[in-house]
Amino acid sequence: MTDNTHLTELAKHLFAQRNNVNPNAHFGAFTAQNIDQAITVQQKMAELNGHISGWKCLVPQANDQLIVAPILQAAERGQQCSIIPTIKDEQALALIEPEIAFILGEDIEPYRHYSHQEIDSAINATHMALELIQNRFSRDSQPSYLQKLADGLSNQGVYIGPQIPKSVAYQASHVDVVVTANNQQQSFNGKHPCELPQLPVYWMINYLAQKGVKLSAGQAIITGSYCGVVNVPMATEVSIEYKDIDQFSVRFVDAF
Repeated sequence: MTDNTHLTELAKHLFAQRNNVNPNAHFGAFTAQNIDQAITVQQKMAELNGHISGWKCLVPQANDQLIVAPILQAAERGQQCSIIPTIKDEQALALIEPEIAFILGEDIEPYRHYSHQEIDSAINATHMALELIQNRFSRDSQPSYLQKLADGLSNQGVYIGPQIPKSVAYQASHVDVVVTANNQQQSFNGKHPCELPQLPVYWMINYLAQKGVKLSAGQAIITGSYCGVVNVPMATEVSIEYKDIDQFSVRFVDAF
């Protein structure tokens, strides 16, 4: 088998896990051997899916790991959000990460370099957002970084919340987050993992452009959680507040 055939088979396997009640993204026949192969697998999954609704990213990490992956599921909006829950202690939970989304207002063509100013101009809206998390590896497996990268870094989708001013988003290095459900409150002294939420956008757009990847108008780019993963109950109104910015409520329902 050629490397391309291996990568195609891996992409088919990983893509199938995204709509599996009991997913197992481990693929014994072949594992991505480097970052380029993992990104290729991501792109092959996007081809199988037919579209990309957004991207998740951070700035490059100190250990040389890259955090970048396409969001394949159509973006969720409104008072209800479909999600594949995680079962913990026989309870179904929605796993979410409070973030900021940058919405592209125009296509980003590949094979050229973009200045910060050009990228700022291409972003036509910023929103409160939730990354929807799904661990697709079985509990008894210990996936490597490259396995997780090829799989899409636990992303199953994105929820787009209220629009906020770009000036506010661009200064949001610290955001205190309050999540309330069933009269129980979880409070976080939120700090963006990359100092400012727009910095990963600058890096990712030029990284993907160099690799020949076109980004499309309407895609949402999320750039890291202010408080890691938050577990919330299903089928219950959940209130999410970014202190001094805005808040919204959403109910998570089982995608199946």
